[in-house]
Amino acid sequence: MMPRGLRRLVHLVLFCPMSKGLQSRLPALKVKYLLLAWLGILVASWVLYMQYASYSELCRGHVCHMVICDHYRRGIISGSSCKDLCEERSLTLQRCMSTSSTHQVYSGLWKDRPVVIKCGLEEPLKGDVAPDSVLRQEITLFDKPTRGTSMDEFREMLHSFLKSNLGEQPSLTTLVGRVITLADVNKDRKVSLAEAKSVWALLQINEFLLMVALQEKEHTPKLLGFCGDLYVTERVGHRLEVPSYLQALVPEALSSSLNQWLAPAWPRRARITIGLLEFIEEVFHGAYGSFLMCDASLRHVGYNFRYDCKMADLRSVASEMEVRRFLRGRRCETNADCTFGRDCTATCDRLVKQCNTEVVQPNLAKVCVMLQDYLVSGAPQDLRIDLEKQLHTCVTLSGLASQMEVHHSLVLNNLKTLLWKTISNTQYS
Repeated sequence: MMPRGLRRLVHLVLFCPMSKGLQSRLPALKVKYLLLAWLGILVASWVLYMQYASYSELCRGHVCHMVICDHYRRGIISGSSCKDLCEERSLTLQRCMSTSSTHQVYSGLWKDRPVVIKCGLEEPLKGDVAPDSVLRQEITLFDKPTRGTSMDEFREMLHSFLKSNLGEQPSLTTLVGRVITLADVNKDRKVSLAEAKSVWALLQINEFLLMVALQEKEHTPKLLGFCGDLYVTERVGHRLEVPSYLQALVPEALSSSLNQWLAPAWPRRARITIGLLEFIEEVFHGAYGSFLMCDASLRHVGYNFRYDCKMADLRSVASEMEVRRFLRGRRCETNADCTFGRDCTATCDRLVKQCNTEVVQPNLAKVCVMLQDYLVSGAPQDLRIDLEKQLHTCVTLSGLASQMEVHHSLVLNNLKTLLWKTISNTQYS
């Protein structure tokens, strides 16, 4: 029953005498609010429809599960996660986070531990295509190595592949050994054909290769397991950008303001930024060469509950060797024709109409561009001038990486030191 006081309030609002002016306007007010209500319903319906349409197109985890488990049961592939995924069902896919129909990303649980599950599909499954035809298409992923390949030959395959993708590095032999250990799922010091096929298919995925090369680095998500070309990583709890489910509801012009509103307190943002700068150091002239961020965006950066930076998505990070191979001999009219990914751009030699092979803007400059709004907003007043000055110096970094290594390191260390001095000896350090 409605309380007596509330009933009286409703009665007064609905039935008390209204001013003549309001009474005369009532029909117009009714029509106005009715139109607004219908408009709201139409907008909400459109958003829900678009969300459903994009979900059905982007989220095809059931296909991924079907393909992987079929290959596993037929003995084509192997992996440390296969039994839990396909037999015991202790590895389960939950919320879809895919942004591409060919790269499936799901949050999930593995024996009650929160994880991220990633799987590639060659092309969208059309309504008139039978599931078995998808299985036939996907089996080409696991066509190497072939039966009869010896361990020495497989090691040579791995070394040649890594050299082609990372360049001639003195530590490649160590990386080959790491891949062999990863492939040996049952720890019998041998690599079966199914194990070799699985790890070979995984190495074709840029993100997986980078995770193996950087597995000891603090800011790279930990690789937890795999099955065929499906792999499982630790879950990165938070992103720096508006969550994907809000992006459809928020105009692009307001997304930056919403990012700032949802961001953690400034000292925690400074801590996350220090971690991001450390990641830049880790991929700049590391043990396995240099890596370039070819889509510097907040959506690729995340952090955990301790506000330690973790790269949530490494697909846009490419080896310098891969970028050079793409640019070498490429025809061009303008610098825009010499772009790998979204923003790894080299100069165009207009005399010979070919791209040069060195990217002009370094990782640090791109990161500082995206940090300008994220870091300056809410910064302590006595720090703001120095912070803006250092970010401006950072943003204007340009030139060939081979010619600016000392300057790059100086700018990075100055920015990191400024932030660290501000939050050191506090609860945020």
